[in-house]
Amino acid sequence: MSLRSKISQRSIKISIILILILTVLVSEKRAERYGDNFQIVLPLMALGCNVVNGSAGEYFVRYLGMFFTTHGFKRGLGEIPLNTRPNGKTHGFPSGHTSTAVFGASSLVSDCITGSPIVKGVVIVTAGFVGASRIESENHNIWQVLAGVLVGWFWDRAARKPGPVRRIALKLFSPIRRGFHFLTRPLTWLINKFSIQGSNK
Repeated sequence: MSLRSKISQRSIKISIILILILTVLVSEKRAERYGDNFQIVLPLMALGCNVVNGSAGEYFVRYLGMFFTTHGFKRGLGEIPLNTRPNGKTHGFPSGHTSTAVFGASSLVSDCITGSPIVKGVVIVTAGFVGASRIESENHNIWQVLAGVLVGWFWDRAARKPGPVRRIALKLFSPIRRGFHFLTRPLTWLINKFSIQGSNK
């Protein structure tokens, strides 16, 4: 690994830890609120990493697959017991907070963090905390959270490999993917430019 790559990896790891700490500091001091904010922060950090890697369009396609699968189940299952939350409300299966957090964490661990089991562990535990916070706040039961874990993990991992899931997702969302890639191209150029300037100082 080159010196520049080592510096970049170190910066990424430090940034992830600092963002997670900052999220804790600015959140309302309740488990539910920590979980609410972590489920936003994890996929956003993964998006940032994919922008830098030039794979933001593909990441967005996988995210859309996860989002529509999660909310398709919620809407499609209606008022059956499986879809009923512990607090009595509906649209509980699967847990959207958990699927989003796990999706972001899986992408971070796979694409952004290399050779750092501690930072990987922190990211995975953070995603696990999101699921636990949904159970503790009675927004979901354990089966709804587990379903969220599987949906998030499936769309980050299974949709990457050549196969029917990937082909269908790319076909459905390719116009959005092309537009998203066009929008993120200038941002990628700027990030890479400043990274090169910083490493030359």
